[in-house]
This record gives sequence, C-alpha cells and structure tokens, in this order.
Amino acid sequence: MANKIETLSTVRVQKTDDLYKIVDTLNRTLKEENLMFGMALDEDDRDTAVFTIYRT
Repeated sequence: MANKIETLSTVRVQKTDDLYKIVDTLNRTLKEENLMFGMALDEDDRDTAVFTIYRT
C-alpha cells in the first residue's frame, strides 16, 4: 500500500528568522500522530512564508 500524504491546511504568514524553530518543534512532537509540518518561502513574495500541515 502506497504511503499517501494529505494536505490538511496551508497558511501564508510573514517570514521571521525563527519560524523554522516552530516547524521543527511541531515535527518532532507530533510525528507519532502522523502529522508533518512544512515551511517554504512564497515564490512571489520573499517576505512571506507558506506554512503547511500534512497528514502522513
């Protein structure tokens, strides 16, 4: 059976230097709940981060 990743939510927020710490903490804390968190810079606005929650 293939492992499917489902996007649960996506939000755009103002980029800050420490935002990655939140994503890292969420991933470490909630991986046993089959949740994964991601962050990427918006392609059109480098001051905006795209935060996404996935179910694995």
